[in-house]
Amino acid sequence: MPEFLHRADGSRLAYARRTGKGPGIVWLGGLRSDMEGTKALALDAWAQREGRAFVRFDYFAHGQSEGDWRAARVGLWREDALQVIDALTEGPQILVGSSMGAWTALLAALARPERVAGLVLIAPAPDFTEKLMWEGFPDEVRAAILTQGEWAQPSEYGDPLIITRGLIEEARQWLLMDTEIGFEGPVRILQGMADIDVPWQHAMALAGKLTSGDVSVHVSKSGDHRLSTPADLEKLVSSVEALCRAVESIG
Repeated sequence: MPEFLHRADGSRLAYARRTGKGPGIVWLGGLRSDMEGTKALALDAWAQREGRAFVRFDYFAHGQSEGDWRAARVGLWREDALQVIDALTEGPQILVGSSMGAWTALLAALARPERVAGLVLIAPAPDFTEKLMWEGFPDEVRAAILTQGEWAQPSEYGDPLIITRGLIEEARQWLLMDTEIGFEGPVRILQGMADIDVPWQHAMALAGKLTSGDVSVHVSKSGDHRLSTPADLEKLVSSVEALCRAVESIG
């Protein structure tokens, strides 16, 4: 059963936490994903075996957390990540962000540079609302969002994704890819070339924007957006484990 934090608006944010040695790990999932996903549970099992501190949570309007999807905003998800880091973790943390969660992880790292020691980013999708949605939408879709306030985008992962005008417009204050991203810690990026949601070129562009001199990108030619095959999960766990050792050696 999850535990809950209370947001400033009184709604509940669901989380699961393991205590253990540091640096701790914080899992940040993707859009419409939750903390019970394959990658999150693989890391949770590894953290249990290793006695490593680990936190996973559900964003506003995701999973077991409360919130109206039509009120969801990138800024709210950023606040969720910061609340989890501030309230549930101690010492240096490695943030592991998948897809949208990579954007959230980057925003949290910029807001808490003294707490975030490293990043592992999976199919990273910073600025996805603008670069991967709005800029690619045909005129009629943009018109629907602007005039009707929302548009239902078909999804191969389940129900249509309701994209609101509020989500698109609010996200513009959190865009990162048009300038340098001032994070100096180690960053590991895992990307699939067969990803139809986040092109591999987006991950490479992100690597170039980061000011850190310790950035590496692992590209799987056959990998899709989920990167959840046994081989993908093994690579994820080994990447997080190696980054833990690197941070420990620095500390």
